[in-house]
Amino acid sequence: MANRFKTILCGAAMISIAMPPLAAKAPDTWDSLHRVKGKRMDEVYLLPGADFRAYTKVMMDPTEVAFQKNWLRDYNSSTMTLSQRISDKDAQEILQNAKTGFESIFAKAYTGAGYQMVTEPGPDVLRLRTAVINLSVSAPDMMTAGRSRTYSREAGEATVVIEVRDSVTGAILGRAIDRQDIGDNSFMLRRTSVSNRADFEQAFGSWAKASANGLTELKALSPIDAEAQPLKK
Repeated sequence: MANRFKTILCGAAMISIAMPPLAAKAPDTWDSLHRVKGKRMDEVYLLPGADFRAYTKVMMDPTEVAFQKNWLRDYNSSTMTLSQRISDKDAQEILQNAKTGFESIFAKAYTGAGYQMVTEPGPDVLRLRTAVINLSVSAPDMMTAGRSRTYSREAGEATVVIEVRDSVTGAILGRAIDRQDIGDNSFMLRRTSVSNRADFEQAFGSWAKASANGLTELKALSPIDAEAQPLKK
């Protein structure tokens, strides 16, 4: 767990969602939130007494996306030819595609779970803040002429941070963190922009479903007693 939180901290330097202090293990409390056992996420924190029953709508802030520290430099230094290197423009395109795809998939998941997506705060509106950090892509084929074939067991990795607040008061109600190896396979596969996108979209979809279903579960458990009624794995 220590390594996981150290990795999270490296990526968090570029985003505004608050991250926990460096510790040997996941802290038991974080911004007045209490750590509980998560069913779908690595780490889950909830505000004792939080009541999610009033929320029927979701307001989603723009997703923040950050590469793993030094990923671009390390990737380019490991490539065999100049044609395989990722330019700053390529890197920004990867980040933008991740942001757009993530937001679309999350909005679809919440809509499918029965929540209305809105753009203005209100007493029945939950504010959702998300970040994809420590993003790395094992073989980022940018469809550029001259690139050689690349193979990898994984498409990459990423960590998601999901934070929920009351949209009117800004009071923080919960936060969750989860890391995934994207497109994990037991054998080497040829990686392209198409296969990478499919694997990352699948991971984003699992996070979106877990988040939307988690809100429904929290409504049923409200008001939350983070110590007496922990979420079970």
